[in-house]
Amino acid sequence: MPEGPEIRLAADRVERVLQNQALDQVMFAAPSLQRFEKRLTGRVVVRIETRGKAMLTRFDNDLTLYSHNQLYGRWYTTRRPRMPDTGRQLRVALHTATHSALLYSASDIAVLTARQLARHPFLARLGPDILDPVLTEEAIIERLLQPGFKNRAVGGLYLDQGFLAGNGNYLRSEILWVARVHPLRKPAELDTKTRNKLARETLRVSRRSYRTRGVTLPDTQARTLRAEGANYESYRFFVYGREGLPCRQCGTSIERSAMGSRAVFVCPVCQPS
Repeated sequence: MPEGPEIRLAADRVERVLQNQALDQVMFAAPSLQRFEKRLTGRVVVRIETRGKAMLTRFDNDLTLYSHNQLYGRWYTTRRPRMPDTGRQLRVALHTATHSALLYSASDIAVLTARQLARHPFLARLGPDILDPVLTEEAIIERLLQPGFKNRAVGGLYLDQGFLAGNGNYLRSEILWVARVHPLRKPAELDTKTRNKLARETLRVSRRSYRTRGVTLPDTQARTLRAEGANYESYRFFVYGREGLPCRQCGTSIERSAMGSRAVFVCPVCQPS
């Protein structure tokens, strides 16, 4: 499942071809949404927002296109009149005079007024977006200490979109390793220094992953590994997907376990329980 950085990168692609452009043609596959085709044709796309794993396409009226890509939904952009040969089902097509933004396979799609958007049940449950530029280390520390979060294992907490929206499975393992926190530890058990480091690395790792298109290693370390012949998957992560391989810090074999029905990867030395 794509995580916050991948959703934001997709939004960036869509924004590049749609922002400040009037829509020349709009198509919805779902009959319940087809009544909006005429209402959106001719409207200007103001901006593209992401909230966790949802994308919001804002128009210059009271309407917003909400899409949640879930497992298989994917946005494509192309120059008109070309259409990608994906084998997927086209759900939404937004065409300007020169480009198209096309959403395939997603099933959770709606066109909402500002009032409906404010009351949307999924969006209302989300915590702050992990890539929101106004999100601060202090705000994450405050959330870690809230009654609903402080006594939960961080391994589960870091998949909860109500805690931080956009966080996901690979980010969870990577953030916890960099912060040297075992997934079974609870925020209330951490000392102030460790809790502060966890909040700081939450921002740093997720924003680095967005900037580098999925690489959580620092730039210099990733460049060194590439120069040594490592492929993308070999230099992408610290621990995620590296079961049995040596820890990049201490050389101990990375271990894999299940938590929240998802795999979590840890170094037993760097992240003592």
